[in-house]
Amino acid sequence: MVLYRKYRPKTFSEIIGQEHIVKTLTNAIQEGIFSHAYLFYGPRGSGKTTIARLLAKAINCENRKGYEPCNKCSACQEINEGRAIDLIEIDAASNRGIDEVRQIKEGAKFPPTRLKYKVFIIDEAHQLSKDAANALLKILEEPPKHVVFILATTEIQKMIPTIISRCQRFDFYRLRKDQIIKKLNYICQQEKIRADDEALDLIATNAEGAMRDAESLLEQIITYAQTLKKNKIEKKDVQELLGLVENETIIKFLDFLVNKKSKEAIEFLNQNIQKGIDPNNFLKTLIKILRHILLLQIDNNLSNVFLDQLTQETKECLIKYAKKIPENDLRIMLKKFMEAEARIKYSPIPQLPIELSVIEICES
Repeated sequence: MVLYRKYRPKTFSEIIGQEHIVKTLTNAIQEGIFSHAYLFYGPRGSGKTTIARLLAKAINCENRKGYEPCNKCSACQEINEGRAIDLIEIDAASNRGIDEVRQIKEGAKFPPTRLKYKVFIIDEAHQLSKDAANALLKILEEPPKHVVFILATTEIQKMIPTIISRCQRFDFYRLRKDQIIKKLNYICQQEKIRADDEALDLIATNAEGAMRDAESLLEQIITYAQTLKKNKIEKKDVQELLGLVENETIIKFLDFLVNKKSKEAIEFLNQNIQKGIDPNNFLKTLIKILRHILLLQIDNNLSNVFLDQLTQETKECLIKYAKKIPENDLRIMLKKFMEAEARIKYSPIPQLPIELSVIEICES
């Protein structure tokens, strides 16, 4: 079983982050007061589907004490094992038409077969067609008492306002890096795998607030380390597998830019790409470094946390550039490289948008 499924929380107390949502839902479950329709909105990997399943399990648990499901009764076991016929999960990205919603409407009429409540979890609900969304609205306006709907979406602005108004809305946030590292540490302990703090920090950073992405990356890196017959995950393993770039590499590249050496900058870029560095990751790190130089010009305190992670030599270089590069030039660099980031996915040669930006910056 993949890690993100193996270590999916089975109780509310196991959930990391989203405290405001967990507290509201658990209080409602404990009091026996819950809505017929919920709307979970937030970025990918923030726990929407996990909490939706937990909610479905808690309201159907046969031996619940307080708000936590027992995970021992037949209802809990069926939901945990993914064989509960009264818990219907629908991916609106591939089932977005009115016919699919009509099937939901027909299915909602009948009482649950095994559980107390029939629960419909509709993922990516914003992808429903206009007719399908209007049909769903009709069900939400007059829902049967034995049915609970949980809609999950990453793009709430695409949903019709009347559906939003019929649901209890909960906004999910990206997880903090320290929260992700805590969970990764726990998984490594359970799997009896040793991992450097720097390696887990790098995984959490690249997950960008998504726990599922972090767990998938960890599994990928564990497999990579095992192919090398290593029993420990190190920072360099993460960098090699993901094609990441060191801050120090970006500083050298930036030095060519500041001194208008376009030829040397392009040669340096291509040398690193030949070594296995991903052009997209190179660009992301470059933009991050430039942003922090800009923040240093505004106020030293704005970049304290980032600077503390760097070597003393790199830190001194950034401070030097903050004093040396005019603010307007920094803004131009950021703008050019952000435009390159948008173009890189469509370019037949991945590094070409970066090379064009280098030429434009050095000639400006």
